[in-house]
Amino acid sequence: MSWWVLDYINEGQYVLLISWIFWVVLSITLHELAHGWAALWQGDDTPRRMGHMTANPMVHMGPMSLLMFVLVGFAWGLMPVDPSRFRWKRRGRIVVAGAGPAMNIALALVSLTGAALWHRFGPQREPLHENLWIFLHVGGILNVALAAFNLLPVPPLDGSSILSGMSFRLYRVFQNPQYQMYGMFVLMVIFLSGLSGLLFEAAAFAADRYLEGVQAILPG
Repeated sequence: MSWWVLDYINEGQYVLLISWIFWVVLSITLHELAHGWAALWQGDDTPRRMGHMTANPMVHMGPMSLLMFVLVGFAWGLMPVDPSRFRWKRRGRIVVAGAGPAMNIALALVSLTGAALWHRFGPQREPLHENLWIFLHVGGILNVALAAFNLLPVPPLDGSSILSGMSFRLYRVFQNPQYQMYGMFVLMVIFLSGLSGLLFEAAAFAADRYLEGVQAILPG
């Protein structure tokens, strides 16, 4: 099995490699901080007490996540919260869990809109024009994919927490340790079967359709 970093280097895709590293680290960090900000708003000071309200990606991703990122290019983050402290109780889970994917959607919109504007109005000097477009395009696609992935109704993803806030029956189901084990199994299947690749392709398709829409309404 080849190393993903070496593959990019051998193919001369230095801008793509740097863009991927930058956006993965930034997107996960801001995703987790969004959870923290929402939890604080809900009255839970656990993120602050645990020292997680920081821009340091090492705090949010942790050694194992960073090791996996180096090895396979995939990572995750964690924001400690205490749902029992939420002002809206169980329904506070909807706000706190939804804040992470909402941040990714916001990052995607900013990146893709910036890519469309740069493509239309930016200086046409190469390689500056293409390199910055790649950078913004990667940020958009990655964040669409992160939002879609995290909204899957599978424990421990945000989608399951959102559903837990909507339905007490689902809350009891997702709190069951057995179902949480099932969730981890489902996640393994998603990554090992290649379904994650299909999700990323769907995210790229959606991102490109948005780009086309923005470009279509721009003057000139």
